[in-house]
Amino acid sequence: MRMSKMHIKTLREAPNDAKIPSHILLVRAGMIRQLVSGVYGFMPFGWRSVRKIEEIVRQEMDAAGAQEIHMSAIQPKELWEESNRWGAYGPELWRVKDRNGREFCLGPTHEEIFTDIVRNDVTSHKQLPLMLYQIQTKYRDEARPRFGLMRSREFIMKDCYSFDKDEAGLDESYKIMYDAYSKVFTRCGLSFRPVEADTGAIGGSNSHEFTALSEVGESEIAYCTSCDMAATTERAECVDAEPDESPMLELEKVNTPGTKTIEEVSEFLGVKAEQTLKALLFVTYDDEGKENGYVAAFVRGDRELNMTKLVNALDIPEHAIEFADEEKMGKLTGCVGGFTGPVGLHDCKIVVDSEIPNLKNLVAGANEKDYHYKNVNYGRDYEADIVTDLKTLLEGDKCPCCGAPVAHARGIEVGQVFKLGTKYSKAMGALYKDENQQDHEIVMGCYGIGVTRTLAAVVEQHHDENGIIWPMSVAPYHVIITVMKPEDEVQAALTDDLERMLQAGGAEVLVDDRKERPGVKFKDADLIGIPVQVTVGRGAVDGKVEVKFRGEGEKEELDLDTAFIKVISKVNREK
Repeated sequence: MRMSKMHIKTLREAPNDAKIPSHILLVRAGMIRQLVSGVYGFMPFGWRSVRKIEEIVRQEMDAAGAQEIHMSAIQPKELWEESNRWGAYGPELWRVKDRNGREFCLGPTHEEIFTDIVRNDVTSHKQLPLMLYQIQTKYRDEARPRFGLMRSREFIMKDCYSFDKDEAGLDESYKIMYDAYSKVFTRCGLSFRPVEADTGAIGGSNSHEFTALSEVGESEIAYCTSCDMAATTERAECVDAEPDESPMLELEKVNTPGTKTIEEVSEFLGVKAEQTLKALLFVTYDDEGKENGYVAAFVRGDRELNMTKLVNALDIPEHAIEFADEEKMGKLTGCVGGFTGPVGLHDCKIVVDSEIPNLKNLVAGANEKDYHYKNVNYGRDYEADIVTDLKTLLEGDKCPCCGAPVAHARGIEVGQVFKLGTKYSKAMGALYKDENQQDHEIVMGCYGIGVTRTLAAVVEQHHDENGIIWPMSVAPYHVIITVMKPEDEVQAALTDDLERMLQAGGAEVLVDDRKERPGVKFKDADLIGIPVQVTVGRGAVDGKVEVKFRGEGEKEELDLDTAFIKVISKVNREK
């Protein structure tokens, strides 16, 4: 391909709204083009890389025994009502109506569609197991689209669904997909880590998130420094404090003027933060957006509340809860902002962290301005509606598996696998008949890869101050030949020879034959990030070219045959 005939526009400056390297570089390199906030189109170089990633995904899915189909992005409301997700999915579900008033959504995922296909087509156990997948554009009406392709409203995703007779079959399908994902992200050149994850709006019993390690990632990972434990902080279990065997002391109400924070009350009373109770107050909503009751959550004063764990404990969607107006809540429940405690709290759901019942003589708000209780004890002074792990596993905390210190890292979620079980097949009546003609619910799994997010993750991990450094496997082209003087017959002839040789050897070749200054061409070559850079210049009269591997060092002058052998061996080894 000759750049003189291509549509390409690179930028010297980053756009004002671009904050992370992948967004900056993909825009500057002319690979993506924003239409509106959170919606991007792909220009020639960017689209070639997207297709490379899709093909890697497709090859590994096919090798794993999955069959590719393609479903519409437009999904009828009725199917989502069957699964009870029309209201539960929340405002990210992009709802639309046709001219007749019938309601649809633009699919963020396709559990309902694939379940509908299988319930209509599969009747016998002999048709199972089955895996179907697609690579398709998805839509989520993000409240705050940001970071380019990382959190956009339109994106390309591979979603695969497995259908098995029982849990043992699901375990096998899950392992097959888990291994296939590891191969996909390895081939894409990513440094990644599979970690246990929350199932979120998809649902199911178990999930792993494939996380590309990056400081700009929105996923926070907790991992053990000694064993294999690794999980998102949303999912990571915590170790409760050792039970306190001290005797219960008499409840005592004390004046604590102006001490609204844990730090202030601890200092005023001369106690440690871990001897206090922290209260967090919330209001919940039903599927129609109407207030559905108040919640008071309590954790030890030095702990951080894990909102995902609270949402799961309440069995509500993430969008159905927010911090309460303390004054409004106080009129119904008796809480007082900054001085709320569980003793005497009423007309709200009380959720207490799992370690609290085993602790003794804590300090908590007295539900009265400028007053706290000392020696608050669970069971004697109050009880909870729900007792469960509400803590966030912090860096330095004990590993729940081996007790060693936990470390934290950040990453980009590029894929996730779920054990759905019978969540959808039960709701939608997806059944099969066994050998005795008895009906059973099909056991399902769900497996997603963010194709366009993977593209951004690759750039986050592979770039320098000059531009992108593509891994060979997903690069728009393998080799760029930069011709210093395209009008020079010797340089043009040598370029043609090398291009033909490399293409015959299996390389994809881009020739920069534009009538631009050498400096512009070299800057664009680095910015676009083609892995192998060959320069045809003054050495052409002696049959020599300069070879440079992007990100690996200085140029090397070689004769044509030697250059060909060196370049093609690298391309075929790494593509």
